[in-house]
Amino acid sequence: MKKLLLATLLAGSTFANAQDITFAMEPSYPPFESTNEKGEIIGFDVEIANAICKELNATCHFKAQAFDALIPSLIKGRGGFDAAISAIDITEARAKQVAFSAPYYESSASFISVKDKISDLTQAKKVGVQNGTTYQQYINAEAKQYATSSYASLQDAVLDLKNGRIDIIFGDTDVLREMFDKNPELSFVGERVTDKRYFNNGLGIAVKKSNTALVEDLNKGLAAIKANGEYQKIYDKWMTK
Repeated sequence: MKKLLLATLLAGSTFANAQDITFAMEPSYPPFESTNEKGEIIGFDVEIANAICKELNATCHFKAQAFDALIPSLIKGRGGFDAAISAIDITEARAKQVAFSAPYYESSASFISVKDKISDLTQAKKVGVQNGTTYQQYINAEAKQYATSSYASLQDAVLDLKNGRIDIIFGDTDVLREMFDKNPELSFVGERVTDKRYFNNGLGIAVKKSNTALVEDLNKGLAAIKANGEYQKIYDKWMTK
């Protein structure tokens, strides 16, 4: 397989730095990434990465990793992966630690609650967030009126929300909307948050700062799938209801 890949690269790839690329992600964050009944990681991020790899004549591999360990593992060169694609918001603080590809998705942040329980955010006292995310950082720094509970996954937060242990959840708008199919008793509350110190700079693929060649290739691949329509097909499959 490696000999075949090398032959393919030498035969005509326009991306000189293409290679086998291992992506890490936290697979409990649909529609970006989740695990199917076969134990395979699927989702928007997976298909975007695969499409980029196809353009690069590279082979994609995927592995699960706790979200709050993604960037520390990249910095230290641990974990056995080259890049992290896991709905990671590009922020100034993160960009000081790792390199990012160009944005591949425009994100926004919202609150949800149990329908008819919280009609105004001023009524909420306890908020749930996913550990290690910009949503956690925002709440801790900008919304200190709430008592914060942090969770390894938003699915755990939903259980506490439905059981009344927290009043609201704060997270990515599309991820929260995805939860409504299985949890019809939930709904959005309040306005979207658009603080550019934390959100709305887009999601990026994180890479170790020293690996500038990989960032260059990822950007070329991303530009190619946007130009040839593949990106839109993947978007329509995962991000439209």
